[in-house]
Amino acid sequence: MRTDIHTHTTYSDGSDLDAMITAAEQAGLSALGLTDHCIVTEDDFGRRAKYDLVETYQQRREDIRAARDTTALQLYDAAEVSYVEGTEARIASFLDTADFAYTIGSVHFADQYDYTSRTQYVTASATQRRRAVERYYDAVVALIESELFDVVGHLDLPERIPTLRRHTTRADYDRVARALADSETVPEVNAGRVHRSLGRVHPDPAMLDLFTEYGIQFVLGSDSHTPAELSQRVPELRTLTETLDRSPVAAVLRDNQQYRDF
Repeated sequence: MRTDIHTHTTYSDGSDLDAMITAAEQAGLSALGLTDHCIVTEDDFGRRAKYDLVETYQQRREDIRAARDTTALQLYDAAEVSYVEGTEARIASFLDTADFAYTIGSVHFADQYDYTSRTQYVTASATQRRRAVERYYDAVVALIESELFDVVGHLDLPERIPTLRRHTTRADYDRVARALADSETVPEVNAGRVHRSLGRVHPDPAMLDLFTEYGIQFVLGSDSHTPAELSQRVPELRTLTETLDRSPVAAVLRDNQQYRDF
């Protein structure tokens, strides 16, 4: 593993840019993707108000340019963009304007469901939980088919929530894999919960088996918000790649170059 494609700075809910760069250097990386949360459209959960990269990405770009003079790391000016069905045209227009090096598309919410919090599922029935999870995968497939993004991030996010965990089925993973096989969108293997409640990278190993079955390559993201997280998670991703029969590949950058050393 030479590149961590998924990290956050104070331009969303992460840490100081220079501190993240130092952690990446100490972890032996060659490149770092800076992918602060970017929410183009309003939502019912207040995330648009919380993350304002739509307004601040140009200032962050200046900070990244300045940081390039102080590090040998390749720094990617990228973004993690929340996908909302029905707003594809607005998202596409913004991404054309922002011209990020690459984008990670993520489903964080869909309709009435918020997949970043356990609150609404605590008292839900098994049927209601399954309905929420099924809606999530509907949105993930739509994200992939939209071809708006270079990467699809943490593509089984409900697994992070204990009350939704194990409500994903093999059929859910299979339809995501089939969508990926027909798309230029690359999936991410994400270490965001490897030392927390999930205790492993995700997607689930069943999804990784389908990656192999369908010939799907992927990228590696620590989803780190602090230097300590990056330092702890990168070794976990390296260990994962050592157990697989093939190596991950780079995200497709906006200039259509593929960097195989990702």
